[in-house]
Formats: sequence, structure tokens, C-alpha cells
Amino acid sequence: MNMINVLLIENSPDNVLLEKNLKDHGFKVLKTQHNAVFLTLVKKIKPDIVIFNLDTPSEKILADLHDLNHQCALPVIMFAQDDNIDTINQAIKAEVSAFIVEGGENHRINSIINVAIARFRHQQLLKNELEETRSKLEDRKQVDRAKAILIKTQNFTEDQAYHKLRKLAMDRNVTLSEMAKNVIAMAELLK
Repeated sequence: MNMINVLLIENSPDNVLLEKNLKDHGFKVLKTQHNAVFLTLVKKIKPDIVIFNLDTPSEKILADLHDLNHQCALPVIMFAQDDNIDTINQAIKAEVSAFIVEGGENHRINSIINVAIARFRHQQLLKNELEETRSKLEDRKQVDRAKAILIKTQNFTEDQAYHKLRKLAMDRNVTLSEMAKNVIAMAELLK
């Protein structure tokens, strides 16, 4: 048994094929239609994956997926009949993990879900690494700016400014970046 919780969004409540297919493969399925409380529902039930089964994704669905990725990112699979390249590009921009045209055959559903989850996890890892790199770059910029202030105001060499900044951070038990921000803030106040 997979015991993966699936939120299945169908365009028609009468469509039971994909739901049956998922249940036959051991997935726990909650089926509904897309509506205005989609994001609230996702936050409330906390599924492991969201699967859409539609003719074509609406702009509202794509906007909701964009919001979902910023609020509580999840792997998303979209089965659709629309193979228009613009639709596919919009789905990818909404960070859909897998966009499958023409249904989910019974023998492929496990593979599709496993690949979508793996792709989602890999993208989340890349996003986290990118954010960490951006943060480190911003910290580095703050340290360089604080060093420039110390060089200008205290006639330090670059090495002396760095060591002074480092010592101040250690003495106050704060990070080098935090100390740099404090030096910058103090310099702004004294202007």
C-alpha cells in the first residue's frame, strides 16, 4: 500500500475512472471539484500530492497553483486534454510537476506519481539552494559595505576592517552579517 494522500480535482463529479485507478493502487483519495476554497482545502487536509483531471486548466486554477507554491508547495500532477504549447508553458510556470496529455492509464499511474514527487523534491532542493546562495550573497554585500564604512571612517585597511567587524560580531555574539548591518545602520544614523 502506498498510503499517499491524494487530493483529486476533477472537472466532472461523474468521472470516476482516475479515482478508481488511484484507489486500486492503494492511494488514499479525496475527490472534489476546483472552487474558490481550493487553497483553504489544501491547507486543511494537507495532501501529499494534488492531481488535476481536466479538459484544460483555467486561469483561476493556474493562479491558485502559483499561490499554492508560495504558501505550501506540493507536487502537482495535471491530466489534461489540451496539448496546446501555451497551456503547457503556463502549467510549467505554475510549477506543475507533471503535465500529462490524454489521461492516466492504469499501468502508468504509480510511475507518473513517483516521477512527479521526485521532480518536485528536486525542484524544492534547487529552490532552497538558490535562496541560500542569494542570502549568502546579500550577507557578503553587507559585510563589504560595512568594511568600506570602517575603511573610510577609521582609516583601516581592508584586512583590519574585516578583523574589526569579526571581533565586534564575536564580542556581541551575533553573526558577521548582523554586525555588518549594525555598522551600516549606525553609519546611516551618524550622517
